[in-house]
Amino acid sequence: MNRFRKLLPWLLLGAMTGCILVLTFLPGLTQYYTLLLFGGAGCCVAALLLAFENHRPSARDLMPVMVLVATASLGRVVFSFVPQVQPVTVLVLCAGISLGPVQGFVTGALSAVVSNLMLGMGPWTLWQMLGWGVIGLLGGGMKRFRLRQKWLVCVLALISGFLYGWIVDIWTVAFYGEGISLELFLTVYGAATLFNLIHGVGNLIFALLLYPTVCRKLDRVVVKYGLGRR
Repeated sequence: MNRFRKLLPWLLLGAMTGCILVLTFLPGLTQYYTLLLFGGAGCCVAALLLAFENHRPSARDLMPVMVLVATASLGRVVFSFVPQVQPVTVLVLCAGISLGPVQGFVTGALSAVVSNLMLGMGPWTLWQMLGWGVIGLLGGGMKRFRLRQKWLVCVLALISGFLYGWIVDIWTVAFYGEGISLELFLTVYGAATLFNLIHGVGNLIFALLLYPTVCRKLDRVVVKYGLGRR
């Protein structure tokens, strides 16, 4: 049973890859593209959440993640009157950089769910979970390779505005289109460029303001309580 629990995240990631391959190379099944897209994204989210749970985190391990989720969700609600500008992306990056890739993914995914309880839940929530989760994984990659320079984090925060938008806009294509085509993708992604740019610039400002302080506090908690050690 324990072996199956450890294999399950990889099986789900394999299922996600299968959905993408089917969608790409079997044109006769494009009529099911929405189901395949959601199935692939759902498998990815479930896989990373299960990977986190397989580490059997203690309440002490969970506490910084929950605090970041609450802070990011509240910040998104507070800044909801400013289109595309919110601190979630930078806080998720900080979670990955200080706590690790899986914790970063979980912080991003849960921030989308919790904030949408107040802003509005819908099919787009899954793609927001995936978008912010991927950004948390990128932050975790920076932790693994010891890339923590402030200027590099600011550049990644700017790029993350576009990356998040590109992931979430897959939902837009699925919702408004009657099939997958290059023209539809170019139309949707072109129309979203300005919004993604605003998101990226907002991330840059939040990174300049928040990154050093937030990561310093998180690093202190990790060292003091030995988080993640088994």
